[in-house]
Amino acid sequence: MLLEAEDLWVAYDPGVFALKGLSLQLDAGEMVAVLGANGAGKSTLLRALSGLVPLAKGTLRMNGKDISRMPASERVAMGLVHVPEGRQMLSGLTVEENLRIGGYVQRRRPDFLSRTEDRVYAMFPILRDRRTQLAGSLSGGQQQMLALGRALMADPKVLMCDEPSLGLAPLVVHDILKAVAALRDQGTPVLLVEQNARKALSIADRGVVLKRGEISMRGTAPQLLNDPDVAAAYLGGKRHAAS
Repeated sequence: MLLEAEDLWVAYDPGVFALKGLSLQLDAGEMVAVLGANGAGKSTLLRALSGLVPLAKGTLRMNGKDISRMPASERVAMGLVHVPEGRQMLSGLTVEENLRIGGYVQRRRPDFLSRTEDRVYAMFPILRDRRTQLAGSLSGGQQQMLALGRALMADPKVLMCDEPSLGLAPLVVHDILKAVAALRDQGTPVLLVEQNARKALSIADRGVVLKRGEISMRGTAPQLLNDPDVAAAYLGGKRHAAS
């Protein structure tokens, strides 16, 4: 298994846990969607995996290596790359400068960085057109494209995306999620936190549902799409009445 999280606990305040004994796995070549209401612990999970918040308890392994106490910068260098909610551009720098900063951990691989920058521009041609433009002046959709491109510059072995469609127009959402699915199809495993549960499950292989920091349900994407409780809570459907 490429990424293994076992019995993760995270507390922002003493005795108040945002994650409670959470375990999940991500294998090579797959996408796992993480669903749940606001406050369920979805973003906390990604922040814990990337090392931005410490674990109170639990074990995280990547390619069999225990990285539970590894600093965030070293996790990025290993290939565990996080695209945060809100995109978090360096707004006073250009598109090109943001991409180059994303590739800092690969700075000793100039050929790789050159090829990957070309790959990013091929995926998102508008970024090539805007490469000398300040990131803060881009539209929300263009900033999300740049956030994904910046992550690719770090050569991710696992890509974690937090709410990539947040605040975007439906057509832009389609393009962003299509790009995320393409990255999985090209061999980059993806852990996807996404508010649009239906769209997330339409491109994911598997999914987990978080509730108050715990996994309340897991299954293949088709299983979750067809589950009446998931439909009622996250897909706008109706829960079957109890007999």
